Amino acid sequence: MKQAILWAGPEWVRPPAREVVGIGDIVVSNVHDSTIATHAVGSCIAVCVVDPVAVVAGMVHFLLPDSSINPQRAGEHPGVFADTGIPLLFQTAYSYGLVKQRAIVKLVGGAEMPQTTKGWFNTGHRNLLAARNVLWRNGVFVAAEDVGGTDARTVHLSVGSGRLHVFSGRSHKEL
Repeated sequence: MKQAILWAGPEWVRPPAREVVGIGDIVVSNVHDSTIATHAVGSCIAVCVVDPVAVVAGMVHFLLPDSSINPQRAGEHPGVFADTGIPLLFQTAYSYGLVKQRAIVKLVGGAEMPQTTKGWFNTGHRNLLAARNVLWRNGVFVAAEDVGGTDARTVHLSVGSGRLHVFSGRSHKEL
C-alpha cells in the first residue's frame, strides 16, 4: 500500500495517518501523529479511550446495547454491541499498553434520530445506558460526554494528544 507524501516547504513529509471506524468496528492505535475518526454517530455510541502516558487511543462505534438479541452476530462482529464491543476495545488497548487506572473515557452519540425511530424505541438512550453500565461494572469512570439530542455527530480522536473533537452540523466541541 502506498502512502501519500506531501511537499511541506523545504522537504517532503508523510501526512498524519487517519483510521476510520465504521459501525461495529474497533480501532486502537499507538501512532502518535494519527487520528481515529468515525462518522454519522446518531443513536449509536462512540466509546473513546486514551492512555496519555502510554500514548494509546482507541474507539468502538457500537450500534446496539445487548448482544443477546443476536448471539451469532455478536460472535462474528462483537463491536456491534455494547456488552461485547466495549470489553474487546479495552482488551485490545491493554495489548498496546493501556493501563485501566490511567484510561480517560469519553462517550459520543446516543441521539434519538426522529426520522428513523419516531421515539418508539429510544435506541440512543438505551445505548447510552448500556455503555455506562458496562463501564461502571468494570470500574471505569466516564470523563466526558456529548450525548443525546437529535443530531448525528462526527468524531475525531487524536492519538498523540488525546484530544477529542466532535462535529455536528456547523458546531464543533472539544471534549
